[in-house]
Amino acid sequence: MNNKHYDVIYIGSGHAAWHGALILNQMKKRVAIIEKDKIAGTCTNYGCNPKILLEGPFEAIESLKHYGDIVDTLPQVNWSKLMDYKRETINPMHEGLEQIFKDQGIDIIKGEGLLKDAHTVSVDGTEYHAKFIVLATGQRSHVLDIEGKELMHNSTDFMELDTFPERITFLGGGYISIEFASIAAKMGSEVSVIGHSDTVLKQYHQPYVQKLVKKLEDEGVTFHLNIDVNKLEQTEDGLKFTDDKGFELYTDYVVDATGRVPNVEGIGLEQVGVDYDKHGIKVNKFMQTSVPNIYASGDVVSKKTPKLTPTATFESNYIALNILGNDADKKKFPLKALKLLPIKYPAIPNVVYSLPRIAHVGMTVEEAERKSGYKVKTIKFGEQLEFQYKHERDAEMKVILDGRNRLKGAVIYGSAADDLINMLTLIIEKKMSGREVNKLIVAFPSASSGVIQLLGMHMMGVDIDL
Repeated sequence: MNNKHYDVIYIGSGHAAWHGALILNQMKKRVAIIEKDKIAGTCTNYGCNPKILLEGPFEAIESLKHYGDIVDTLPQVNWSKLMDYKRETINPMHEGLEQIFKDQGIDIIKGEGLLKDAHTVSVDGTEYHAKFIVLATGQRSHVLDIEGKELMHNSTDFMELDTFPERITFLGGGYISIEFASIAAKMGSEVSVIGHSDTVLKQYHQPYVQKLVKKLEDEGVTFHLNIDVNKLEQTEDGLKFTDDKGFELYTDYVVDATGRVPNVEGIGLEQVGVDYDKHGIKVNKFMQTSVPNIYASGDVVSKKTPKLTPTATFESNYIALNILGNDADKKKFPLKALKLLPIKYPAIPNVVYSLPRIAHVGMTVEEAERKSGYKVKTIKFGEQLEFQYKHERDAEMKVILDGRNRLKGAVIYGSAADDLINMLTLIIEKKMSGREVNKLIVAFPSASSGVIQLLGMHMMGVDIDL
């Protein structure tokens, strides 16, 4: 066989690609991954992994603060040493993963992939052919088109800072701004957040968002909302933001966190006839593009489903199984066994990794309040489980129950919200009743054990304060 012929070629190597590539490889399919940057994509190299690593010491400080004067002196973070640790830990990851993929028999092709036709991808003039192609090119940082935009930085730049600025400004009211502002506030910087609307984190439960905003303001973060800056310039007093209504703000470092855009340009979509819009590549219920043997996966897809690493992984695995079904020998397998089912997403938790966190899954409080047959219960577990929950008294959650007291949705405010929401996601996905939740035996004493007990009682129709 010509060594440039494959069963499946992936353009992109992040979670939207490599999980499925490993499945196909294990099923004896010949697989290649084309990558122009570091293997394993944004999350591993420039996003989730380095961000959660950098946040670690600040999360520890946040936890200690809940104890008030029980703790005499709070520690200080040495940013330089933290950055050294980040580079030592994160920078080699792509090399290790690349070696794993090669050891498994997956070919790694370095360069920019360009679709030539439905079965051909060109990389630096060399053509590679495949029965199936998966587009997993992800997203990149949006750049606000204003005068002086070249003076701004993106989230990747922020996570490569050698020294921390005395004044730092985050442009945009989304999760990137708020998560980074949580870190910057604890570094003692003068922190500003500029948003063009009247709120931040607008897709999340606003009472909890306002609690978070108030906490950040108490820590020194200044929010400038309903501001549309149109100019950034270098002055003797630092970088200066202005708008056309008299707004002025001086700062030393600017992070443009105004969103992310799909990487649909320069990969040959038009030439091959793959449909896309401003949100990404269009797919059907089987994750196929307008060209049936070309699939799209992850953040580059135009979809209402949250663009998260777990959803990218889920789609990658689904596409691999879909390809196996489409490529199977129909003579060897009964048609029933090869029936392909449309993609169906499970309950998807979504988390703002601020300090503290806001997490959500399932039906929202706002949806429940608009519909009949649902009730919203507030569980103030931070107060009810004060010492178990490490003295974070303002931690709480709101749960949505249907007419049978089954859990349909939840939103959590608290430092451990990311772990707690996973537990609630499982309860929703498995359609557990209150009786089934109360049959669970979990490790005790722990914060989650108390939360499970409180939730189980509410699902049994009993409102209880411990």
